[in-house]
Amino acid sequence: MIEYRSVAKTFPGGAEAVHDFSLVLPSRTTTVLVGSSGCGKTTLLRMVNRMVDPSRGQILIDDVDVATRNPVELRRSIGYVMQHAGLLPHRKVVDNVATPLRLGGVGRREARTRALEALERVGLDLALADRYPSQLSGGQQQRVGVARGLVADPNILLMDEPFGAVDPIVRAELQHELVRLQHDLGKTIVFVTHDIEEAFLLGDQVVILKKGGEVAQVGSPAEILAAPADDFVRSFVGLDRGRRTLRIEEIDGRQVVVDADGRPAGVLA
Repeated sequence: MIEYRSVAKTFPGGAEAVHDFSLVLPSRTTTVLVGSSGCGKTTLLRMVNRMVDPSRGQILIDDVDVATRNPVELRRSIGYVMQHAGLLPHRKVVDNVATPLRLGGVGRREARTRALEALERVGLDLALADRYPSQLSGGQQQRVGVARGLVADPNILLMDEPFGAVDPIVRAELQHELVRLQHDLGKTIVFVTHDIEEAFLLGDQVVILKKGGEVAQVGSPAEILAAPADDFVRSFVGLDRGRRTLRIEEIDGRQVVVDADGRPAGVLA
């Protein structure tokens, strides 16, 4: 379990990223922090592994204040996946994935074996293991990034807009792959995005943020859609434009779900 207690962050120069944030992130679930640029969501995520330290307040993992942990040891115990994968271009794919293990003192042979297992877990052909990142597509690179985040079997996985730099088709594939992985592995995932559709697809708990890390609403996707907290949330999730108002029409003998503008949104099975 991750808990934020009255956390604030002001950067040098006076820029306040987070004003006063408190929240509990249940273990073995996916919590999505969603909001527009500048709302503090990435700052909040990076506080968990001490890439950013709060100006005030505490972040606790299983009731232990992360400020009492050695930053290097803490980061090695937490998986981290970023946008653009962040792979080392001069290292082969398998060596990129094995890096957290090697830094943790695991022998080369064991690290390679576990890295190959992680690549299989995220659906990558092992024929790619000895290629370099530049020889992979963007989607494949992101899968490598996820494999690297999972290779040490961390309890916590931090994901900072990891699918934001790939095309929509690949992004959908990666999103559904993450859903499958979470179902199989049951990690505590903190996921950052600016895309409410992605948040609703992936999140058990969705946190909609305003500027300064102010919480507009917390809840499951169904709870937020059923009872938006205010006009800000209503607008953010698209309820004010009727985009989520759906109805059923019969077309060529099939029941088709259409939106308020009559555009198809799906077919009833």
